[in-house]
Amino acid sequence: MKAQRKKVSIGTSISYLYLVILSIIAAFPLLWILLSSVKSKGEITGNPTSFFPKEITFDYYKIVLGQLSFTTNIGNSLFIAGVTTLLTIIIASLGAYGVVRFFTKFGKAMTRVLITTYMFPPILLAVPYSIIMGKSGLMNTRLGLIIVYLSFSVPYAIWLLVGFFQTVPLEIEEAGRIDGANKLTIFLKIVVPIVSPGIVAVAIYTFINAWNEFLYSLILLNDNSKMTVSVALKSLEGQEVLDWGTLMAASALVVVPSVVFFMIIQKKIATGLAQGSIK
Repeated sequence: MKAQRKKVSIGTSISYLYLVILSIIAAFPLLWILLSSVKSKGEITGNPTSFFPKEITFDYYKIVLGQLSFTTNIGNSLFIAGVTTLLTIIIASLGAYGVVRFFTKFGKAMTRVLITTYMFPPILLAVPYSIIMGKSGLMNTRLGLIIVYLSFSVPYAIWLLVGFFQTVPLEIEEAGRIDGANKLTIFLKIVVPIVSPGIVAVAIYTFINAWNEFLYSLILLNDNSKMTVSVALKSLEGQEVLDWGTLMAASALVVVPSVVFFMIIQKKIATGLAQGSIK
């Protein structure tokens, strides 16, 4: 027994050590960006291999938020990602509930067809989307970009939420009907609270994808006042004289909120995905 315990403890220690090393490797680029963004102007170019800053300064953040108007780009991304997430939740929740309760056989085939949209790479659909948005008068508009994002997020969200709605017992809804509740009341006050972990997981997934998306925001938006943070960050690389401090500060403003947000709600994502897999 003691020998087995020693083997288990040694194996566990090696596993933890391996995970710690992987975590350090994964976190190193983010830590490098954060430390480089607070270095002085001459320190990055004079001694680029130094890890810790000799003097901490927030001048680069003042340049990014003040002179480059990065706050406008952040606001654009928050608006587009927020509206996309809200509409996706509404459409996907109603669609998944309809598939489970009203169109069982047809719904299963439809969800399989919807998920096949992820087989196509985004670059393959760039030209068709550009033509459609141009003819619809939605080119260089936030609405056009939101519609494109919905076309990708809604199919996956419906497919994912179907598994959650299938876990809701039909007897609960029948009890609500006996108490005099209509279909909308049953859906909002009985069904939605039960599948809320799945809705949270879908919302987080949709928001992060819309926040980080680059290709279509680059193609469909050409106005600086409507540009998202991902495109604004990429535009800094196209300057004649690349200021690494400014680039690092802008990168930190884009990446850090997503990382912090994901760390806070990662347990809810895991719980939601685990519950959705039980059918």
